[in-house]
Amino acid sequence: MWQPNKKDISPLYQQIIDHLIQVIQKGDLMPGDHLLSERKLAEAYQVNRSTVVRALDELESYGWIERIRGSGTRVLESSIHNRQIPTPFIRLLGRSHSKEDPYTIALKRKIKEPTTLDLYTGDLPIDLIPNFQFPQLSWEELIDAEQQLTSTGYLPLKAQIQKKLARHIQHHSSNQKILITSGSTQGIILLLQTLLQHGDCIGTEATSFLYSLPIFSPLGIELQGIKQDNEGIDCNDLEAKLQKGKIKLLYLNPNFQNPTSTTMSLARRQTILELCKKYQIPIIEDDVFGDLTLQTPLPTLKELAPEQVIYLGSFSKLFSSRIKIGWIYANAPLITRLAQVKNQTEQETDLLPQLLLTAALTDSAYEPKHQALLSEMRRRSESFTTKMTALADYWDFSPIEGGLYYWLTWKHERLSRKDWQLFLDYHLALAPAFLFGDSTNQCRVNYTRLSIEQQVIFFDKLQQISQQIKSDSRHPLR
Repeated sequence: MWQPNKKDISPLYQQIIDHLIQVIQKGDLMPGDHLLSERKLAEAYQVNRSTVVRALDELESYGWIERIRGSGTRVLESSIHNRQIPTPFIRLLGRSHSKEDPYTIALKRKIKEPTTLDLYTGDLPIDLIPNFQFPQLSWEELIDAEQQLTSTGYLPLKAQIQKKLARHIQHHSSNQKILITSGSTQGIILLLQTLLQHGDCIGTEATSFLYSLPIFSPLGIELQGIKQDNEGIDCNDLEAKLQKGKIKLLYLNPNFQNPTSTTMSLARRQTILELCKKYQIPIIEDDVFGDLTLQTPLPTLKELAPEQVIYLGSFSKLFSSRIKIGWIYANAPLITRLAQVKNQTEQETDLLPQLLLTAALTDSAYEPKHQALLSEMRRRSESFTTKMTALADYWDFSPIEGGLYYWLTWKHERLSRKDWQLFLDYHLALAPAFLFGDSTNQCRVNYTRLSIEQQVIFFDKLQQISQQIKSDSRHPLR
């Protein structure tokens, strides 16, 4: 058993804090696991009980543990990005406090096994990705293409994106420009670096893809969650937090929100725009699933308020994450600033994927192939919805209007990480909610990665897992 070094200049309680954080980050203590009692910890560490109490008090204030009277102390089941790191521990670990969640490490290892159904990866399966023949390029043609590569991107690709935006985002502003990025995540990082300072706060949905990105601690930016319901982000909770003056920027995913797949209602969109205008808060609208809509789309926030909203788009969801091309659509002065930051930080976007995408978008077969993709997605989505009704005793879900994901909610007692381990044991790789926030009873499933035949296998396994969890929950020792 590790024990604090009484000859070390660091206080004993601080050494205990550092040790317990290391144990949790290594995965030796998992969220939901109970710690020894204060008395037994004091005996194990060979320190006074008051030293252990102070260490546990500090860990609770940092968001690592919760202490419940009569139930002891357990590791808090929350996203790792909601936990604060004590300053001495940051000095000890450098940047290693941004380690991947232990469950994610195990999940990615399981995905490599051929018998695993991968419903975690945020890409279309290979059999659904539109296939295009790309022209052969001579060296001279490549050199000529480089002449059209500007600080904001490859000009022919920007022209194609502009045509696309003109069809889907109709507004009367002439002050909007495009910046090509290496995927939407690079766009997010550029915006944070440009618009926020160390100590600033960005608001987002309480369950959000942003929580899975290890970028906020290194940038010194706080991520604050705002409640959401089946119409999108909660306006009352948003205004209450805006009134406190901490939030400087709002990040939203109005269409097929990642991970919940919620589509924000038109009324909610309008109210949010009014609130942010009142408090002078710019909005980042991430519309990476915009090409994967299965119904008539609602107006984007960008269309409703072009000067107020910064729009993010991406081709990665349509052509796979290997084609890391996205774009930012915003007012001209901001695009100029972002291009300067991109250049200064050497975040270049390769020319080759821009050439490939330009060829695909100008191919006469692009639109028919896109419609064929949407047709197959509808077929798989409808089949998934039908099969989910057979598990209504265990899971809640809502039909989706587009995107890649279904969001399933366990209807019974609170699930622990050990329950989610059961999915890996059954060779099912999906994304539990704790990877995106504090919730533990939901999961994200990429339904597009299941053919109709594979759906039969998935739902058979999900039925077995559900029955086992429900049966175990009745066991008095669970």
